[in-house]
Amino acid sequence: MKKVLVTLLKMMQNEDFAKRIRMLAAILIPCCVMSLVSCSNDETPASDDDKAYTGVPLIIYDTDIGSSTDDLFALEMLYCYEEEGRCKLLGVVVDREGEDCAAVADVMNTYYGHGDVPIGLVRKGISNPRVWIDYRALPTYTAANGQPMFRHSVSDYSSLPDGWQLYRRLLAAQPDHSVSICSVGFVTALAGLLKSGGDNISPLSGVELVRRKVKCIYVMGGVFGDSVEPDFNFAQGMSFAQTFFSLWPQDVDVVFSPMEAGQNVEYKPEQVLNDISWTDVHPIKQVYLTCNCYTGQKMWDPLTIIHAVEGDEAFSLSARGTVILTPQAETIFTPSATGNCRYHLPGNAAWNAAVLEKIRMYNIMKK
Repeated sequence: MKKVLVTLLKMMQNEDFAKRIRMLAAILIPCCVMSLVSCSNDETPASDDDKAYTGVPLIIYDTDIGSSTDDLFALEMLYCYEEEGRCKLLGVVVDREGEDCAAVADVMNTYYGHGDVPIGLVRKGISNPRVWIDYRALPTYTAANGQPMFRHSVSDYSSLPDGWQLYRRLLAAQPDHSVSICSVGFVTALAGLLKSGGDNISPLSGVELVRRKVKCIYVMGGVFGDSVEPDFNFAQGMSFAQTFFSLWPQDVDVVFSPMEAGQNVEYKPEQVLNDISWTDVHPIKQVYLTCNCYTGQKMWDPLTIIHAVEGDEAFSLSARGTVILTPQAETIFTPSATGNCRYHLPGNAAWNAAVLEKIRMYNIMKK
């Protein structure tokens, strides 16, 4: 040890060696200081969990409005939830082909004081899908004096963007993993979104926009449990449905609300008219007064809205799994702990009654 110390002392006395040591110190000391500062700095990049969106649900409503009235009640509930500060309605995508259907959405937005909510439509979608209750003429209704019964906010429906384009614009502007989509009709616009590439709105493809921005999609569709049969909405436009199932990112959650979940939540016509007895100038009431709604209406579509706003606690849900679509439009669920899919289970009589009262409450409260 003594010999080593003597050798080091002699080396330090050498001018050339000492110069090298000083140069090395000049390099290493600042680097060490910067490293220590970096380790203690609170501005280190956050993980995905640190960036999780925690605000009110941001919702895009995707609807085949113009056929069944449950679409109308679902949209009405969204307006009410937003007025309570429980969600933000980003936009309405009308997935049933045609400007007349977009006009119905415009009448609803305007009547309820949400005329600024953007609307997208489908110009090349499903040709002549089945119509159950045809109220597409609602925007043209006139009062006794010949004046239009309902106001509009859109002056030119031909100027509205295609639904997939509106999706791109709305998604690109939102925080990551923040948007909930409520899809209660066909997946025509969603298929267009998923097939889209980067553009002047966002360099991301449609698939990547969904992966980056969407928290969950709530889909009114699917047949699960013991039944194996075609789903009506998917079967109406199989090419669109196949695109949706094949391109939807497997790391973005999907909650299906199958027909059996809302089958026993029925809002009868006489109840509807009684609940809106406080006025005649009301879009839903006019639909019930002028269209054949007396087959009864199951409240399928509002279930997606309730789930998006109120969360899992309001429902009984399946375990996680995966869902594939067969060529016959059947939805096959396979349990998997890492799957991105779940579905609503039917509720008991008490749950059905409670859901109906919730829908009725929001219908009555607009007086």
